[in-house]
Amino acid sequence: MHALGCTRDYLYVHPEQELAPEITERYFSYIRERLTGKPTQYITGHQEFWGLDFKVTPDVLIPRPETEHLVETVLELVKRGAKAPDGQHDSDQSQSKLRMVDVGTGSGCIAMALASELPDAAIFAVDISPAALRVAKANAERLGLVDRVQFIESDLLAWFLEGYEAASFDFVVSNPPYVGQDELDMVQREVKQFEPRLAWGGLEKGDEVYRRLFPQAQQLLKPGGYVAVEMGYSMRDTVVGLLGAGWTDIEVRPDLSGIPRVVAARRAGNHQ
Repeated sequence: MHALGCTRDYLYVHPEQELAPEITERYFSYIRERLTGKPTQYITGHQEFWGLDFKVTPDVLIPRPETEHLVETVLELVKRGAKAPDGQHDSDQSQSKLRMVDVGTGSGCIAMALASELPDAAIFAVDISPAALRVAKANAERLGLVDRVQFIESDLLAWFLEGYEAASFDFVVSNPPYVGQDELDMVQREVKQFEPRLAWGGLEKGDEVYRRLFPQAQQLLKPGGYVAVEMGYSMRDTVVGLLGAGWTDIEVRPDLSGIPRVVAARRAGNHQ
């Protein structure tokens, strides 16, 4: 499909088509790249997520299907009327007031999936990597969401805590790097050699970002606001334990393999 610049349907409908020599060479050049371990997504420059086509480069983590569970969790919390003091407001009524921030946005897949589902919400996407932000902005333009998502260079939530009032957001969402040093041997060759380490981990313990993010989120979120994060396959107890006091309604959600994948928690306190 990529070598021909066509759709999957076209391949099925035209099985008799002979490949021109330059197309054949292009195809086998891709095969040679793949044999080095380079991910297919970096060869084609594309990855589907939440039904949207994202541009991906070695500057960003390749979006994974498991991360769609994080998007699903946030959307379910919105439907519950997460902003309403009495839980009676429906999502359509509260969407226009919702303020969300996606921390470590990378390709922008989480922020733009949410933007596509919540057209009236104010969504911010932050990353410490200028190169990643350039990819995310390009995706926003390609997907027609450039006016829906604001992109900001920031180390976690530092930019907001310096320039925004405390307790001003409804959701803090993140798929942070969480691979620890003791797990490096289990990391796939494609990830270790080709995906940006800043995005997937290699930290001493793997929980460092959560330790910093949760206190910051507690400052930025309104009472009743939510933090929702993705985590590694063996991190449930660690991540839940790091929430500590000040959080309530803690939920742990599994992925399709039954592995605990998402943790969501609500900031305690009286609703405003």
